[in-house]
Order: sequence, then C-alpha cells, then structure tokens
Amino acid sequence: MAHIIVVGNEKGGAGKSTVSMHVATALARLGHNVSTLDLDLRQKTLGTYIGNRDRFLEKSGLDLPSPAYRELPEVDQSSLQPGENIYDRRLSAAVAELEPDSDFILIDCPGSHTRLSQVAHSLADTLITPLNDSFIDFDLLAHVDADGMKILGPSVYSEMVWNARQLRAQAGLRPIDWVVVRNRLGAQQMVNKEKMGAALDNLAKRIGFRTAPGFNERVIFRELFPRGLTLLDLKDIGVKQLNISNVAARQELRDLIKALNLPGVEVDF
Repeated sequence: MAHIIVVGNEKGGAGKSTVSMHVATALARLGHNVSTLDLDLRQKTLGTYIGNRDRFLEKSGLDLPSPAYRELPEVDQSSLQPGENIYDRRLSAAVAELEPDSDFILIDCPGSHTRLSQVAHSLADTLITPLNDSFIDFDLLAHVDADGMKILGPSVYSEMVWNARQLRAQAGLRPIDWVVVRNRLGAQQMVNKEKMGAALDNLAKRIGFRTAPGFNERVIFRELFPRGLTLLDLKDIGVKQLNISNVAARQELRDLIKALNLPGVEVDF
C-alpha cells in the first residue's frame, strides 16, 4: 500500500503548499512514484503549482521527475449509501485509484477545518504540520499563558488530530507519525526562538508529535512558483552556480526529508 503523507494545519500562510511541492518533488527525484491531491477546492495552490510545472517543462522541452496530480473525482449523489458523505466518497475513490501505482500519496489540506481535511487526517501515515516559528501561530497546537510557557489546553486542531488517531486505532491501522515543521526560523529574535522551542518540546511530550526544521523565508520560493520549479530543479534549468541562500535552502530541504524518516527513502541529493 502507498504511504500517505498529509500536509495540514488550520492557518493560512504557513507554507503548506511550498512544503508539499518540495517534499513531493524530492521524493519523485529520489525515484519514487508520487501522487498528489489538493483538498483546498477553492484555492488549489498545490494543483496550480504542479500545473505550472507541467506547462513550463513542456514549453522548455525538459523531462524532470515530477509528482502526478489528481483532481478529486465527481460522484453521483444517487450512488451514495444512506448517511454517506459525498466528500468521504470522493476522497476514498481518489486514494483507491492512486494506491496501486504510487509509493507515496501526498495530500495537501486547506488552511481551515473542512470535512475533507478531517477525513484526510485519519488517512495519514505521516502528518506534516508546517508552523511559522512564532507564538502568533502557536495556538494552532495549543493555548498558552501570557509568557508562552504554560500550556492551558489543546487547540481544536490538536483535538482533530487526536480524533484521527482514535479512528485509526479502532481500525487497527498504524499510528500517525505527526511531524511539526518549524518554518521561517530566522537568526534574529533568539530569545523568542528559544522560548518557542521550549514550548514545542513541552507540548510534543503531551500531545505526541515531533519537530523538524523547515524553510527560512526566502525570495527564491516566490520566484519558483510561476514555473512550477523547486530548489532541486535549478541546475537542470541552467543555473550553474547557486548563491549562498539557495545552497542553504537546499540543505534545509535535505534536512527536512531526512527528518521525516519516510519508509524506503534514502536522501542522496
């Protein structure tokens, strides 16, 4: 069976689609068959990203390893069982179609609570939750006191992950490996970064996730999107000498893929 990676949180602007595209493309470049689904049916940022890639590669005459993209299939309402949710059927049909030919299925969730997102989390073998490294976004995981050190209680998102874990346990499936990815880790504001790290370490023990380093804020990510490219594609399109920022960004991606510890994945880029 395919290993299902879900990229989700309930806040916009945390870099979900950037993480999704780079993880999916990195796995494809490592020789794995990767399929993707975008559950943000309005924005479809990941779908747009991959569409940009397909058009750029065709126009440029390049053949680079790429993830496959699949739209959710339409379902006839009359085919539903009594009480069955149409979104459940659409998602399960898409996963069933992709599984035979995929090593990994990556599902990018919207930055809000939806039925599709809820079901996708229960399918996750690996759950990646990008988080801006700031207490402004920390309440995605938990509510804390004014000092940012005492945890007052879990967030609704953490409760959703807990419910997904319960569903998987009842079905006899392996536990979700939940990885919180700390994005926009800057060199400045060291005190805040240390407090954030301490709070995450404390919370990780209580609600069962582990942390991994993500991406710093870099202009290159905004420049890559219109062409559907990733950091790993730069040399293939003729960039002979990477600048220091791009080299550092590639190392961040390498560290992230290693930290995810996905089955059968050996990082050699």
